[in-house]
Amino acid sequence: MEYLVVIFCFIATILITPFVKKAALRLGATDQPNERKVHKGTMPRLGGLAIFLSFLAGIIVFYPDSTYTLPIIIGASLVVVTGVADDLVEVSPKIKLLGQLLATGVVIYGGVQVEFVNLPFGGQLEFGMLSIPITVLWIVGITNAINLIDGLDGLAAGVSSIALLTISGMALFMGNTFVVIVGLIVLGSTLGFLLFNFYPAKIFMGDTGALFLGFMIAVLSLLGFKNVTLFSFIIPIIILGVPISDTLFAILRRKLQNKPWSSPDKSHLHHCLLNLGYSHPQAVLIIYAVSALFSIAAVVFSQATLFGSLAVVASLILMIELIAEFTGLIGKDYKPIINFMKIYKTRK
Repeated sequence: MEYLVVIFCFIATILITPFVKKAALRLGATDQPNERKVHKGTMPRLGGLAIFLSFLAGIIVFYPDSTYTLPIIIGASLVVVTGVADDLVEVSPKIKLLGQLLATGVVIYGGVQVEFVNLPFGGQLEFGMLSIPITVLWIVGITNAINLIDGLDGLAAGVSSIALLTISGMALFMGNTFVVIVGLIVLGSTLGFLLFNFYPAKIFMGDTGALFLGFMIAVLSLLGFKNVTLFSFIIPIIILGVPISDTLFAILRRKLQNKPWSSPDKSHLHHCLLNLGYSHPQAVLIIYAVSALFSIAAVVFSQATLFGSLAVVASLILMIELIAEFTGLIGKDYKPIINFMKIYKTRK
């Protein structure tokens, strides 16, 4: 069943993408090179529409009768409409946020929210009135995090695929059939698009694809790990470590530079890797590897003891800090640990 889901959606995206590409060129939904972009020529975007249409076909065929199916389809459709509008006419950030909030409201109304977590030493932590704000913050935050890393050919699609594979795999062990099937539907659809999107890309997914993938990953991770233990609540954060940390560093970087948190720049992780001399595909593969490492860490975390879980988290935090210092994510002069190690070696 699982293999059939992936194959069906994989083939569906391959068949749909050429038509979407033609439509994007005809409608003028193209990405022009500028000082922030790394591509050189005009590229059709709107490719995320192919992923979404394949997803729709897959969920209608394989899982049409869940209580979550309709809210997710409606919410995803609102996000996709927002993305299509931005790919066509570049709408304002406020309009994009409004579309995301409407989509989030639909799935929350449909039952997708975190109401409590079980504490490790007994009892529950009830979120009460904070349940909805926490859910909104998670879905909108992850949606935009995936959108922010969509800066190189195949990057967002590949990182999303790794996250979807991990979420679906862990949901399989937890017996959550809905998350397994829907996760694999989105995975198959994304992998099919990756054939057209990996370097050198023939089409970009645009905001249509990045917002859709971010939204679906956020919703599926909530459905897969909601109302579980406090430590299990950390699992989706670990799985999505790359986009989350890149987003947090971007906010911090812009704060230190006295810029609005939403202002675009050319200092994301993929930009930093290019500045260090890595080629376009090398930078993408490095981030794939880091994403896979986070996913492996999430699996280890889920099976570890309390001490082991804390050790995994501490190791990941140290790794993130070192990556930020080596690549210059916050700034070229921000290297506290590296400088400390240099001083220690000098004194030794």
